[in-house]
Amino acid sequence: MMTTSDSSYFIYHAVHVVAQVLYKILLQKVEMGSAGNADQSIRPWQLHPFLRKSSLTNSIEYNKPLDERRKMVQYDIHNLVRFPNDSWLLVKVGDFVYRSTHDQGLVINEEMINWPVSFKEAPESVCSHSCAPGFQKVPQEGRPVCCFICVLCPESDISNQTNAKQCVQCPAQEYPNSERTHCLSKPVTFLDFEDALGTAMACIALCFFILTAIVLGIFVKHRDTPIVKANNQTLSFILLISLLLCFLCSLLFIGHPNPATCIFQQVTFGLVFTVAVSTVLAKTITVILAFRAMNPGRTMRCLLFSGASSSVIPICSLIQMIICGIWLGTSPPFIDIDSHSEPRNLIIMCNKGSVTAFYCVLGYLGFLALVSFTMAFLARNLPNTFNEAKFLTFSMLVFCSVWVTFVPVYLSTKGKFMVSVEIFSILASSAGLLGCIFAPKCYVILIRPDKNSWEVLKNRRGFK
Repeated sequence: MMTTSDSSYFIYHAVHVVAQVLYKILLQKVEMGSAGNADQSIRPWQLHPFLRKSSLTNSIEYNKPLDERRKMVQYDIHNLVRFPNDSWLLVKVGDFVYRSTHDQGLVINEEMINWPVSFKEAPESVCSHSCAPGFQKVPQEGRPVCCFICVLCPESDISNQTNAKQCVQCPAQEYPNSERTHCLSKPVTFLDFEDALGTAMACIALCFFILTAIVLGIFVKHRDTPIVKANNQTLSFILLISLLLCFLCSLLFIGHPNPATCIFQQVTFGLVFTVAVSTVLAKTITVILAFRAMNPGRTMRCLLFSGASSSVIPICSLIQMIICGIWLGTSPPFIDIDSHSEPRNLIIMCNKGSVTAFYCVLGYLGFLALVSFTMAFLARNLPNTFNEAKFLTFSMLVFCSVWVTFVPVYLSTKGKFMVSVEIFSILASSAGLLGCIFAPKCYVILIRPDKNSWEVLKNRRGFK
């Protein structure tokens, strides 16, 4: 009886199966009457359907199905062992069982493997090492599926398992840890009085409040002097009180927001600034009427002494109150949580509600400021006795410049810095009104009292 080696035995079976398949194909061609056509060659792919239906059969009754679609396929894993006498032996060291795509297993007994002398340790048969948690697998184009690269999860994502195919985004109220393996709760933050920025803004507001109170005290003390009376002391007092409230209203924007402060900070800001700007407009009208009253005619004098210019303040304030009332009635400000401006913080802030209404309030203030600036600019060449128009012109120029700059800066900032920009604009515009209108008068009252007399005013050029 002829004996064969293990390798020859497997080759024999392979050739035997292919021969059986070729026989079946030729037999089928004979039955179809096309065997005599020499131009029809057999392609390799034509063997596949027959191979799936074939079995390995030999004299020792070995029968093995080749259909890869059967429910279970098992393969033995052999180790080729070489002996000193140059003989070889196949030793089974494991097997691979396939039942389905999701049910397959590989079992290897590493202790039975006999590695060649050239190997110091077991070689690794992997293209890429496993990706640790915090990373995701990214396939390499043009290479096998087992070849991939490990990429760190994005800033807002995590992966908590090995060989994750994709990272998972953390909820809006959480952020990933530095290893990107799990999510952490975001701390709540806001523009607090204890923050460096909040403390600085509050200190500046209080300093200007005290300075305005000092100016108001100076004007009250010297209310009977010519420079105070010549510029309508009642309107000056109203303007100083409104500036006091302007500096104080900036403090409403600092601290933990609540529904009440969210409403009061915007409404107070709109109304108080309307009073301040309309007072400047009333002072400008007073200057113009005072100059016109020196000309012949009783109409301008009646308007001047009747206090018609002072009626501008309640009328303008009433219009702003209507705008704020519509704002509060349709879409009032409310508490909002910003989870996107700062990746690791939840920012509690006041949402404007209706952005359109907010810009209507600003637009109305801008309209009043523009009218005041125009009238003061046209009246800048009045006689020196009534030269307050020059200071009113410059104050409105500063006011308009601050709020025109505010809009693009406000829209380009996020989180707590949006609140800081609004506070800074309130303080800067209020300080501009205080400095431009009242600083020259305080200089005359405190430093040059010799110019604060009726004789000096009567001797000025242009007095009639």
